Amino acid sequence: MSTALERVMDAIDIETYLVCRDANEGRMLALKLGQELNLGDVDIMFEEFDGYGIRLRLRKYVHKPGSRYEWLNLSSNKNYQQGE
Repeated sequence: MSTALERVMDAIDIETYLVCRDANEGRMLALKLGQELNLGDVDIMFEEFDGYGIRLRLRKYVHKPGSRYEWLNLSSNKNYQQGE
């Protein structure tokens, strides 16, 4: 049986709102959030500071272009084809 993480095609996105003083603090908190969630380094794909906090979209690449894609191996797996 495979894990859900093995079936991620490329990346995981997290969208959230963080209360902060300014955009710089928001970016620092966003990167810290990636570490606290055990995602390691995350990329900030979108940010919008509104005076009270920052709306963010963070991305953690599971498979970068040219990586070994686990999901390709699943397509030939008998259990995967049966929906397990």
